[in-house]
Amino acid sequence: MYERTFPTKRFKKTLEFLEENVPPPAKILDLGVENPFSEIMKQNKYQVTNTKGEDLDLDSNAVKSNEYDVITAFEIFEHLVSPFNVLKDIQAKKLVATVPLKMWFSNAYQNKTDLRDRHFHEFEDWQFDWLLEKAGWTIKKREKWTNPVNKIGFRPLLRKFTPRYYAVYAERS
Repeated sequence: MYERTFPTKRFKKTLEFLEENVPPPAKILDLGVENPFSEIMKQNKYQVTNTKGEDLDLDSNAVKSNEYDVITAFEIFEHLVSPFNVLKDIQAKKLVATVPLKMWFSNAYQNKTDLRDRHFHEFEDWQFDWLLEKAGWTIKKREKWTNPVNKIGFRPLLRKFTPRYYAVYAERS
């Protein structure tokens, strides 16, 4: 997944946001297959279970359990055609999620060789807020951060100042 680059800044900011809003040792269902950030959460004393790679648009049974303190979804909802259905079906009372923000100077991400590695949505913050609220969540905390890249050019310059990631902590209304 991270053959050439490792998102150190994003992982650091995500962990800080998670710890601030849901301190360990919370029991987490992390949407998406096991990944490097799942391991980081475990190393920081969280009890983490990952979904198995099922298509959450078609099968949201994994989130219908109330055995977890919190559902985490880091860079997941942009891949779903209908994130509303999954958000509505979640039984846990807390949610921590991050999504990439839509950037006016860049097209949505698309991996042409991997059908699962594409963004159906890239959100504006108000769109993700509205989606959460319609699905029955109350947002308690929000944070945005940039994703600078070490390249030369107009778009890399804009990435230094334009927020790329949006993190939300929400509770069931």
